[in-house]
Amino acid sequence: MAKKTDSDNDNGIIRQFNELKKKHPDAMLLFRRNSSYELYKQDAVKAATVLAIEIADRILPNYKRPVKVASFPQSALDVYLPRLIRSGIRVAICDALDSPLKKKAGQDKSENNDRTIKNSTDMGKKKKEQGAQEAPDRTVENTVDVKPAREKKSKAKVETKAETGTDNEVKAEKKDGQKTETAQERKPREPQMVTANGEKVTHGHAYQSTTNPADWYFTAKIDGQQLKPQKMDAADLAAYQNKEMTVPQLMERYYPTKLMPKVSEEAFRMPMEIAGPDGSITVNKFNVYKEKDEQRPDFGKYKFYVQVGDTNMSAVASRQDLNAYFDRVATPNQLIEKNFGERLHLKSAYEKYQLPEGVDPKGVRVAKDRNDNKWKVSVDLGEKGQTSRHEISFDDGYSLFKTKTATREQIAAKYLNTEITGMLAANTAKVEKSASMKM
Repeated sequence: MAKKTDSDNDNGIIRQFNELKKKHPDAMLLFRRNSSYELYKQDAVKAATVLAIEIADRILPNYKRPVKVASFPQSALDVYLPRLIRSGIRVAICDALDSPLKKKAGQDKSENNDRTIKNSTDMGKKKKEQGAQEAPDRTVENTVDVKPAREKKSKAKVETKAETGTDNEVKAEKKDGQKTETAQERKPREPQMVTANGEKVTHGHAYQSTTNPADWYFTAKIDGQQLKPQKMDAADLAAYQNKEMTVPQLMERYYPTKLMPKVSEEAFRMPMEIAGPDGSITVNKFNVYKEKDEQRPDFGKYKFYVQVGDTNMSAVASRQDLNAYFDRVATPNQLIEKNFGERLHLKSAYEKYQLPEGVDPKGVRVAKDRNDNKWKVSVDLGEKGQTSRHEISFDDGYSLFKTKTATREQIAAKYLNTEITGMLAANTAKVEKSASMKM
């Protein structure tokens, strides 16, 4: 006796899975069943790894062996689908069909019922059925007779209106007909671009301000949600009007965080650990708030708040960092290092400071001023001159002398780079002027 294969035992959802998998081997199949989405076999194993959802061995109807199944509710599709797409997986959503066996059984049952009804009917019922069948024929004949009459009546009305000179109603009827045809021909708007998160960008355009005609704004919609308009630069407006700048380019210019891939929700969970100068630092809280104290100079501005152990710190947040936070494209760790790194004496916070090329690091000097007893930094540029002595903050001094997470060159670059650049430019101009005079 031949051994039964999976296809022999498979008459339900697994059969559909196998058939679709043969057609689309590179796609992950999501089957819509009741109020959830289910994945089977190798797709279930892969989805459980990517989405961190539970996987179980279940015995499905019309299938004798247990199958690996992973599922999630339909309401979570907007969360899980972007994750699968970002991980490079091709996804296909399928509707689970009824089992062929069930369909066949239902058909046989209905046929048997029909036979039973036919056998049990008498002549009287047949006559009634015949009488009932004749009714639609009369109805069809009546509608055929009535329809031309209605058409004639409407034509007579139009002719009467035209004769009396009141053609406004006729024009209105024509307009209504045109509107109906336009609505039928209208198709869904194609997206102007698709973000890394699978969101569709539509209605991207520039418009002129009604209050100030000199100002122009750019805006768009993402998945139907209107974005806050952004004031355009004159150069961008001219390029857009001359078709030298596209909507995707304007989106990158004015809504960059909307196009970036979102970070995972796990990265926002508290508490979290970040690498500090003396080991890991525990962050207990991180959020955004609006300053409500009218006595403070930053009243009305949005600020970042962080709680590290027993220490509470706050800093005014830039628009770019706020967008990155609310759009979930930057982790709290990244925002903390950027806005509080120097106060936490993190080495990564000082790596962005570098002296201009051509400046000798040996000319950097950090010393205490005898007049006011404050630590100050200066740079000797040799023939090009010497910078002023600039006071450094307590946190920078602590990072330089105590934790050793900052160098003298980095401290000098933080406070004196603008002055150094100006001195180098002035010296270059002086040399060029003297050379031209010699010529």
